[in-house]
Amino acid sequence: MNKDENTFNYQRIEQAILYLEKNFQHQPELDDVAEKVHLSPFHFQRLFTEWAGISPKRFLQFLTVGFLKKKLENSKNLLEVAADAGLSSQSRVYDLFTTLEGVTPQEYKLHGSGIHIDYGFHETPFGIALIGVTERGICWLSFLATDEDRGYALESMKEHWHNSIFHQRQETTQSYIDAIFHSMNRGKKLHVFVKGTNFQIKVWEALLRLPMGEVTTYQNIAQQINSPKAMQAVGSAVGSNHIAYLIPCHRVIRKDGILGEYRWDATRKKSIIGWEMAKIIKE
Repeated sequence: MNKDENTFNYQRIEQAILYLEKNFQHQPELDDVAEKVHLSPFHFQRLFTEWAGISPKRFLQFLTVGFLKKKLENSKNLLEVAADAGLSSQSRVYDLFTTLEGVTPQEYKLHGSGIHIDYGFHETPFGIALIGVTERGICWLSFLATDEDRGYALESMKEHWHNSIFHQRQETTQSYIDAIFHSMNRGKKLHVFVKGTNFQIKVWEALLRLPMGEVTTYQNIAQQINSPKAMQAVGSAVGSNHIAYLIPCHRVIRKDGILGEYRWDATRKKSIIGWEMAKIIKE
């Protein structure tokens, strides 16, 4: 399967999720969904199952309001247990998934001056992504709406890491993409290198405590960082995240079980959440 086909396949997945969601009450048949994405029922079922590991209808059950509200209750308990066990301490929290380091105050002031960043555009289960990597860790990961958005994505990264030195090195960055999306990080710790305010970094650290397949709310994050009244600021920090998927801002939803918006497209957020839950259930 070549890269162009991979991209097109994710576009079909998106179309299928949108159609299923829109027509969920009518319980559309497999033939109906397959027709919408211009595939035979056999090929669509195989494509979706290869991608998610489960059937399209079962996948959509993970995205219903009732299911997500139950997940919110479970996730809140998980976070409280983790905090009680000391897993949220500075020394141990990142053992769960990914380590995080912020730029120094001097580096923040200089907007990344002198930092070398290798970057590449790669296929992922959720479409094309741009990744940036420094010797201190992954500093950028964003999803593209279409292949034509490469220029805009690259300029956004360069603007964020102003004065840094950029080199396109596909072979170097491919290994990071493989580690993030294809090996599920088992036995491998990834490191992210971020530029943000102290408050933003606290929010991103809190997101890293949330296990794959779980969700949380802005209110819960605010409580986790001991700023229960700062929900608007938490929302802003979540939206300012420049490292998609690894810092899992997609796992933050509304307290009523509605998934809400996502910097890299609301349908992609649904795709990621459902995909993660399917992976956990399979295990």
